[in-house]
Amino acid sequence: MDKGVASAVRRFPAWSLEICRLALADAGFRSLCDDFGDAEDALTRWRQIPAADGDVRTTEYATLVEELADEIAGIVLLRREAHADGT
Repeated sequence: MDKGVASAVRRFPAWSLEICRLALADAGFRSLCDDFGDAEDALTRWRQIPAADGDVRTTEYATLVEELADEIAGIVLLRREAHADGT
């Protein structure tokens, strides 16, 4: 499991199977997970910087992490709904 997918699974452990399946089947989803993992790493680094610049970047990356997490969740939920409908 690559780093981005692992980050998504850590964020959504109840959906780990769906996330792994999507990542294997869909390069775009895998790329989204990579972006999510990179954003989480950047957020962690910026949280360690005490300067005012660190506060601004921390806010920016926290927002980005949440937006990417929302996008991942949306894709997983759509996939679950599609399977529930039998499509």
